[in-house]
Amino acid sequence: MRAPIGHFDHATPAPECLDELIRPVADAVREWRGSIPAEQIVYVDTDPQWADTATFVEHYGQELLEQSANCVVVAGRRGGETTLAACVVLSTTRADVNGAVRRLLGARKASFAPMDTATGETGMEYGGITPIGLPGDWPVLVDSAVVELPYVLVGSGRRRGKLLVPGKVFAELPNAVVLDGLGVSAGES
Repeated sequence: MRAPIGHFDHATPAPECLDELIRPVADAVREWRGSIPAEQIVYVDTDPQWADTATFVEHYGQELLEQSANCVVVAGRRGGETTLAACVVLSTTRADVNGAVRRLLGARKASFAPMDTATGETGMEYGGITPIGLPGDWPVLVDSAVVELPYVLVGSGRRRGKLLVPGKVFAELPNAVVLDGLGVSAGES
């Protein structure tokens, strides 16, 4: 599977277009120290109206669904404490919030964080949240299927644009935990 750059009019290595990225994402790219060079993280300019996965693949090509991932913010609660974390799963699955996420966070209850919390705590736009540039103390739970892909399309921090990222980068993010089975099909619980 090769990088689907041909689907997009404008694709630029992220370090060359930091002004196009929202501040926490630009800072993470600027400070990147992973084994894969930051130049392999590519920003592709896309229209904000196509930000949601279903409309994105409808517009840019159904085959991109297999190379796309979603990053969702979850809140785990135990007693009076709340732990925020991010989950990165393939777009063909959903995060196992009530099972794997709840257990890993040691929470009694886990749920998707409210939109205001997700955007306020990340500094990113809803519908464009990406695991690159999240608060440094957050757990970043990544489904192993994401890491195994050569390239993954994920949000850029804004509704405009996506990042095309080598799958192995997700395992190198601060506080990343790679899990088998984090992403489950819609029929599983």
